[in-house]
Amino acid sequence: MNDKLKSENTDTLFQAILTLRTVEECYAFFDDLCTVPEIKAMSQRFAVAKMLESGDIYTDIVERTGASTATISRVNRALHYGSDGYTMTMRRLKEAGGTE
Repeated sequence: MNDKLKSENTDTLFQAILTLRTVEECYAFFDDLCTVPEIKAMSQRFAVAKMLESGDIYTDIVERTGASTATISRVNRALHYGSDGYTMTMRRLKEAGGTE
């Protein structure tokens, strides 16, 4: 875990996120919490992570997601040297029969 993120406010935010039960509730909460570009950026990074995990190459990822090569590199670094958050959530989505 990144100690730079750890705070009482961050803990409270994450506890609030854990109370969300449906995709619709997530839309409502994140619409209030974030700007549209922030939500789009997060969803784009997750899409990039899924594509990298599937073995897609940078040029295909740029074409399909519109992500910059800098964003793709950042996500790739997180996949290899990060806290395994992407990997954990992608595995859980597969196990739950969620989107791939």
